[in-house]
Amino acid sequence: MFRQFRSEVESALSDALAELDLPTDDLGIERPPEDMNATLASSVAFRLAGVVGDAPPNVASDVAAAVDVEPSDYLVSVDTAGPYVNFHAGERYLADTLAAAAGDETYGTLPDKERSVVVEHTSANPTGPVHVGRARNPIVGDAVANVLEYAGYDVDRHYYVNDAGRQMAVFTWAYETFDESDLEGEPARDRVEYDLVRYYRRGNAYLEEAPEEEVEAAEAEISAILQGLEEGDEETYERVGEVVDAVLGGMKDCLARLPAEFDEFVKETRFMRDGSTDEIAARLKETDEAVYEEDAWQLELDEWGIDKNLVFLRSDGTSLYTTRDLAHHEWKFANYDRAVTVLGEDHKLQADQLGAALELLGNDTDDLGHVIYSYVNLPDGKMSTREGTGVMLDDLLDEAIDRAREAVESRMEDRIRDDDLADEDVERIAHQVGIGAVRYDIVSKQPAKAITFEWEEALDFEAQSAPFVQYVHARCCGILAEAAGEGVPVPESGDPIDVDAAVLETDEAEDLLREVARFPAVIESAADDLEPHTIATFTREFADAYNAFYRECPVLTAETDELRDARLAVVAAARYTMANALDALGVEAPESM
Repeated sequence: MFRQFRSEVESALSDALAELDLPTDDLGIERPPEDMNATLASSVAFRLAGVVGDAPPNVASDVAAAVDVEPSDYLVSVDTAGPYVNFHAGERYLADTLAAAAGDETYGTLPDKERSVVVEHTSANPTGPVHVGRARNPIVGDAVANVLEYAGYDVDRHYYVNDAGRQMAVFTWAYETFDESDLEGEPARDRVEYDLVRYYRRGNAYLEEAPEEEVEAAEAEISAILQGLEEGDEETYERVGEVVDAVLGGMKDCLARLPAEFDEFVKETRFMRDGSTDEIAARLKETDEAVYEEDAWQLELDEWGIDKNLVFLRSDGTSLYTTRDLAHHEWKFANYDRAVTVLGEDHKLQADQLGAALELLGNDTDDLGHVIYSYVNLPDGKMSTREGTGVMLDDLLDEAIDRAREAVESRMEDRIRDDDLADEDVERIAHQVGIGAVRYDIVSKQPAKAITFEWEEALDFEAQSAPFVQYVHARCCGILAEAAGEGVPVPESGDPIDVDAAVLETDEAEDLLREVARFPAVIESAADDLEPHTIATFTREFADAYNAFYRECPVLTAETDELRDARLAVVAAARYTMANALDALGVEAPESM
């Protein structure tokens, strides 16, 4: 309903400005300040004051007087508050919102756009366990994919596997060179990537510490592996693939705990074996921006404001990561309408160079999007695995579940709901709340801002955290379950909602329905801007509105059956709204807490 209301406001305001012979290019439509009782407001009077030569409040009054609300379904009146033009929705707006949301468990899902999008995220090198500093990529990436899916896109989730770079050549060489007796310590966990990463660390230590002649011999073997991949040698592919697939299998198990799952793992070597990387290099050589300097082919990208040259081919004819990624992206363009990549802040230059090179190759990059994120820190400081130290994502999730279990058990006596929780219920809730706390705390921040993960904030049931918003869903489920237990008809998804929204006269009920109405528009905006954190912001605002309703509007003890049924419908609408908002973020919605 909010999306239709906004469209009506845009149309009515544009018509009014045109009638006044004023420019209509920037309508300034926004959510009003909290102290304004309006559904939408426009700040257009600020912009037009200079054009008209009058004070903004006077301009706002003239504009409001010119607005015709007659053709609208939901827009019923217009007034002003100082320089703002305020737009008000009528009773039908809330009634239609209640009818749409209370009977639809998919509420918030937008119509099919008939457009495909590939979201590439995580893509961590398969050299060992997933490090907690990189946890933001799968969490943000999965949320971006979810939001686009809710917005009506046909979404594929891809993990781009770097199986052709030097790191994998070093890993393969180390795995084939060293024995168990050469390795330090036992695996930190009984999973394959924790076992094999010890070979990678041993290999790197050897290359740094061994005598010069032995390092030169090792480097020759590593170079031979890289050259074998470049030349399409099948045996080399199999040798590297054995290590890559084994480590990647363990990483998949870790990521599945979030969960972050993928439709396809696209290997970098795919674009070497099919000849597309060689074709990219040949085409780049033919451009005016290509130069051969310092024993390598490079692109000068000054025209794009990029000072650092992009090296795309070494003197020995071997390609680089970005060259292969150019072939990868042209493959994306050929198979999808839109391509989105989630990258760490240290890949910002690479993303800029990639975009410039794609344009140079004749590609339209308008539908290429990037989400750049900063890394996750723990309170003790920035983490590193260079020397085999640091905190892994598995460690973070384990501790989150443990802490959540303690929090749930400590609150058992304070629970209002009269349902006995068995041990398996507590364990399920601990997983939902613990992992939900990690995901929510990370995805709720703007990606470009560095964050320090604080346990006390992430697991605070009373603050703006995952448990705080999850509790809203659990409360809704509790009320609906209690009503059903008493034989009261409960709204079900797919059933027509036959209640009178007009009896919902309290401000708290109307305010909550206004938040319900906003949800599809929040999804739309988050998808357009690739900003899932705005949905987290919505869940907190929604939780505040629901808690006010919960305090002031008793449901099962309402004065009349008619009012009870209407409030039950509001609870059902709130349940579906919160469940789907959390689902878009990749956070589970517990039915009991």
